[in-house]
This record gives sequence, C-alpha cells and structure tokens, in this order.
Amino acid sequence: MTLDRRTLITGSLGLAAVTALTPLAASAALAGFRPKGQAGFDHSAYDALLKAHVKPDARGYNRVDYRGVKANLDTLRGYIASLQAANPASLSRNEAHAYWINLYNAKTLEVVAEAYPVTSIKKINLGGSFLFGSGPWKARILNVSGTELSLDEVEHEIVRAIFTDPMSHYGLNCASYSCPNLATRAFTGANVDALLRQNAVDYVNHPRGVTVDKGRITASKIYSWYAGDFGGKGKLKDHWVSLANPQKAALIAPASISGYEYDWSINALET
Repeated sequence: MTLDRRTLITGSLGLAAVTALTPLAASAALAGFRPKGQAGFDHSAYDALLKAHVKPDARGYNRVDYRGVKANLDTLRGYIASLQAANPASLSRNEAHAYWINLYNAKTLEVVAEAYPVTSIKKINLGGSFLFGSGPWKARILNVSGTELSLDEVEHEIVRAIFTDPMSHYGLNCASYSCPNLATRAFTGANVDALLRQNAVDYVNHPRGVTVDKGRITASKIYSWYAGDFGGKGKLKDHWVSLANPQKAALIAPASISGYEYDWSINALET
C-alpha cells in the first residue's frame, strides 16, 4: 500500500510512514509511461479555463472560482478525455512532465467542482482504500493508455518516480489553502520549468509556505512529508533561501525550524 501525506494525517503510522515518503520505484506497468518520444500536446482549452477561473488575490495567492468551473464542466471533461486518449510515452520529457501535472490538476478540479460547495477536499470520499477512504486520492478515476490510475499513483508513482524533480511539488495542486498555487495557465513543455520555479518563488515568499517569526521558521508540511525530495531536512533552508526575496532570505538564513503546518481548507474564491 502506498503511503502518502493523506495517510500520515488520517492514521498514526509512525516512522515507517515517514520512510515511505521517498520517491517510489515505478511498477512495471507504470514504467511504460516513461517519455521516449518528441511529441507535444495542445493544452490550450485548459489554459483558457484556468485563465478564466483562477484568480490571484492581493498577496499572490491563487483562488479558484469553482462555481465557474462547475458551469464549464463539459469543457474540462473534454480536455481530460483528450489527455486520457493520448499516449504520454510518445511525448518529450518536458511535455510529459507538463502532461502529468495538468492531468492531476484538471482531474482534481473536476472532482472538487462536482462536489462544490465543499469546505475541504478531504470531505470528498470516492473510496479506493478500505483503511483510508476519505478524500479522492486512492480511487482509480483515470484511465491512460488502458491503465486505470488514481491521483495518488499519478503523483507518487509517475510524477515523483519518473521525473525525480522536487520542483514538481510546486505544480501539483490538491485544492487546499496550503498547497502551492494552481497556476493561472496550463503547464506546457515550453514553460514547465519556468512556471514551476515561479510557483516555487510565490510559495516560499507566502506565509503558508514559509513563515519566520523571532528567529523561528514555521513551514508547510509539504517540506516535512517530502523532505527527502528536497535533499533532506538539513537542505531545506538552502532551498528556501534560493527562492526567497532578499528580505525573507535574510530572515531564513539564521533562523531555526520550529515546526510545520498545513491547512486543508478549500482554495475557493472567497465570496
């Protein structure tokens, strides 16, 4: 059984669960998704939907107009169907990285919009696990190249395992306040690296990513759950300093890490 951030919150599984949060080795079936071509993919329909319904606030936090998304579910579902009909192995590496992040985010948007109004994605129970049923992550609700996939499998056994890029965490959005932003545009092969970095900069410089108060750092639990992806907890401050603005970097450098927090409230547009 794959252990992840939701498992740690739902059950007290101790050190074994923490150890399991290292990147997973892709199974034989999922290894077939490794990109080995040069093809691209047209994400323009999704790009238009994001531009219309993702709204940055005054502090650079992107909120989602789920009512607007709900009114345009046919468009979103058509885009998801086009992704599922494609062969991601035919894509170039950057195109495939963008493809899988967009698939994860678009399906999450669909799931939340269908359930909206809802106060947290964790309240959406699609099953898929006899122990940890809350949330949509373990249900196999996608089918790519004839392989049924859950959101967890896309995140952990494809994106993390195949691309082994810690910046991926800044692209995947779980529809919660403490997640990195859902970008206002679609990821593409051409923009994936730059857009992930911009999301990372926005996250580290926002209080929900990293807060420094009186020489003590409180950071998002993403950095605790996936510390190994960032080189270990001893490397986190270097990572944050590389992304922070000069004023915040100067606060982070001498500070000590005091704890980690995470807010699962929905990232909906406030009304």
